Amino acid sequence: MSTLSEAILGAPAGEYVDREVDIAFAHDGTGVLAREALREMGVERLPHPDRLRLIFDHIVPANTGTTATLQAELREYAGVSGIALSDAGGGICHQVMSEGVVRPGMIVVGADSHTCTLGAFGAFATGVGATDMAAIWASGETWFRVPETIAVNLSGRFSGAAEPKDLALAYVAELGMEGATYRALEFVGDGAAGISMDGRLTLANMAVETGAKTGMFYADAVTVRYLADYGVTASPQAPEDSRYERIVDIDLGDIVPLVAVPHRVDTVREAEEVAGTHLDQVFVGTCTNGRYEDLARFARIVRGKKVAVRTLVFPASRSVLVRAIATGVLADIVDAGCVVGSPGCGPCLGAHAGVIGEGEVCLSTANRNFKNRMGVGGEIYLSSVATAAASALAGEITVPEVV
Repeated sequence: MSTLSEAILGAPAGEYVDREVDIAFAHDGTGVLAREALREMGVERLPHPDRLRLIFDHIVPANTGTTATLQAELREYAGVSGIALSDAGGGICHQVMSEGVVRPGMIVVGADSHTCTLGAFGAFATGVGATDMAAIWASGETWFRVPETIAVNLSGRFSGAAEPKDLALAYVAELGMEGATYRALEFVGDGAAGISMDGRLTLANMAVETGAKTGMFYADAVTVRYLADYGVTASPQAPEDSRYERIVDIDLGDIVPLVAVPHRVDTVREAEEVAGTHLDQVFVGTCTNGRYEDLARFARIVRGKKVAVRTLVFPASRSVLVRAIATGVLADIVDAGCVVGSPGCGPCLGAHAGVIGEGEVCLSTANRNFKNRMGVGGEIYLSSVATAAASALAGEITVPEVV
């Protein structure tokens, strides 16, 4: 009768447990803070450096001398401490960790709120603050309150131009930005089996936008095949007749292209309702929609055409970039007039590499559209890759056609 969170953490919902962490990671921003906290604790020797990762993804390449100096210090610390480092250009932490690192049943903690992305593998994956991460580095474990679980019960198949990002916006709108606070979301039902691993990562990624602790799929044949491509052997997880706090039923056939309008992720409209909205920029990428499947979908739509507005495309990792080059996907994107950035978060957090100006409007495939996030005074709309591609060609928000 256990939910997946209860099974992995080994206790019923509501209990507090201390657990060893299988993998813990921080990025170039939170890693600096975690290192400083560790120094204040007086900890010099780490007990389990093999379980730790530092991944440079937020402000890469460095945008100022100060940023570069902090990153240099963190590189040096990784070298002396034995922490594995993914340097600038390696990719976004959640994507890097999805490439054969995280496995079903693991407890994964990252110093970034979107660590819940990795629950797509049937792992318990959640984000913590930098100070908590320092404590994990020092001890190899942390505490959890085992969350109650909300089931997102999926049936049917996508139709038309709808895709997993549209489903993500749909469930966020249904639950609201505080509707699943400290809950786990389990994506279950016959419809879940038909969603690719890239799509599952997108869906798990946005769980935190409802306040959830994590978003999870049960490992199945899709998971096993995906990990096998990385030389990783994994076993499926058998769902139990779990007792959920709430069940949200969604028929994938009812999903249509959706857009989250400024300045809340849960303020969602059908794309056709906001069609015609002027755009100054389109941004495709991030830990939500920067994977190969996303870039390939974008390329199919823009192939042989030219974008009508500045359009930025940032692959989520080096391996995604390499594959996009090898398959011609990147050439189609460049030929369409898009700007291709280095693998990483890019302008998503508003630090550099494509922020928008006051009064400008951006359609983004990211996960957040908070006021001033990508540039002070700008407006951010969120959409799927297909909607972003169609809109880039038109220069305004446009309902995508089936491709």
